[in-house]
Amino acid sequence: MLDPKVTELLVDQINKEFYSAYLYLDFSNYYKDIGLDGFANWYMIQAQEERDHALLFLQYLQNNSEKVALEAIAKPDKTYHSAKDPLIYGLEHEEYVTSLIHTIYGAAYDIKDFRTMQFLDWFVKEQGEEEKNAHDMITKYDLFGNDPKSLYMLDQELAGRTYTAPSLTLD
Repeated sequence: MLDPKVTELLVDQINKEFYSAYLYLDFSNYYKDIGLDGFANWYMIQAQEERDHALLFLQYLQNNSEKVALEAIAKPDKTYHSAKDPLIYGLEHEEYVTSLIHTIYGAAYDIKDFRTMQFLDWFVKEQGEEEKNAHDMITKYDLFGNDPKSLYMLDQELAGRTYTAPSLTLD
């Protein structure tokens, strides 16, 4: 049985991960609407990853005999004025998710919940990758976004991204 505070934070994280998936689906829809199918693909895959993250948290809680009450997922509330806006929102959101993971880790650390800390180690590393990817997307857009031919090539590159399920093994 897990500590009630840690459990509450982990359950809340499920909702936050599903919200992340919704947010990235919203980004994908926006890019599809403006004709950037590669960007749409990239964020569709991001949405799949976030959904899988939520399911990993759920499975961890279930494996530790915790009951999970799922909450409603908020509707994304972002508005877009340029093709760069979702990229900026994406970085801000990943930094927010990193802070959430750190909060859970800190709560587990405070009570010496080494099993949860070990589980979260994967997410700490994953968030580093997510923030780097978000930074890289902004950098590439800044380099190529104002030139239609370069933007087309970047969009084609992003269209080549394929989904890979997370490789985290849970006990």
